[in-house]
Amino acid sequence: MNISSNPHGQPLSITTHFQIQQNVSQARMSSREIADLVGSRHDNVKIAIDRLVTKSVISQPAMQDGPKAGNGVVVQEYLVNKRDSYIIVAQLCPEFTARLVDRWQELEEQVAKPAFDYMAALRDPRTLLALLNENVTKVVALEADNTELTKENHLLEVKVEQDAPKVAFHDMVVVSHKTYNAAQAAKIIGTGRTRLLQFMRQKGWVTRTNEPYQAKIEAGLLDVKLGTFDHPTQGTIPTCSTLITGKGLTKLQAMWQSREADLLE
Repeated sequence: MNISSNPHGQPLSITTHFQIQQNVSQARMSSREIADLVGSRHDNVKIAIDRLVTKSVISQPAMQDGPKAGNGVVVQEYLVNKRDSYIIVAQLCPEFTARLVDRWQELEEQVAKPAFDYMAALRDPRTLLALLNENVTKVVALEADNTELTKENHLLEVKVEQDAPKVAFHDMVVVSHKTYNAAQAAKIIGTGRTRLLQFMRQKGWVTRTNEPYQAKIEAGLLDVKLGTFDHPTQGTIPTCSTLITGKGLTKLQAMWQSREADLLE
């Protein structure tokens, strides 16, 4: 058996073949087409339809946008059923009723034409092959999507594992309100107090005497502890100790790790 083909001679898709046939009773004719059939102005046909609707002779037809006029304005058209079209033509030009009958016959034949023998199609090897190819294509696409999703999930799991120590450190340090002196911070970061203070001086966190800059205090990275020291000969001497906040410790650790990575390159 032969399968319906497109203009290039290729079989139409399975989806196209199995589309549900439109009901002939739902066919409609536009008011513009009626005007063309009877040789009347479209606006006059619409006026006649409005009058018949007002008198309840015909039902209120649906509307659609017609083609744009020369000035770019879109004129709406009525969509009339078969019964009402006969009444309209009888009002306008009864002598064109025969032409209307012929036109309706053409429309109904066009609607009925796509009828398709489903069982016969399924018995045709080409139809079955096309259906199989279509399903295989969908399965391959679905498997590709699943593979991609699996990769993304794996990468996400790896990242979560890699970030776990950072997250734990962040939760432990940043959330708490504890401050750390240089020695404590150096031990957490994994270096010595002297090297850490040298690093902080290089990065502009503390002065040459290891006192915190005001900008770092205001940023919440450093704090200061003021005290006094009783010197045996000079008496009471004020002291200033640099403290590192949880936020500052997190940032320092990241900067230190970045420094180490640069040294390894």
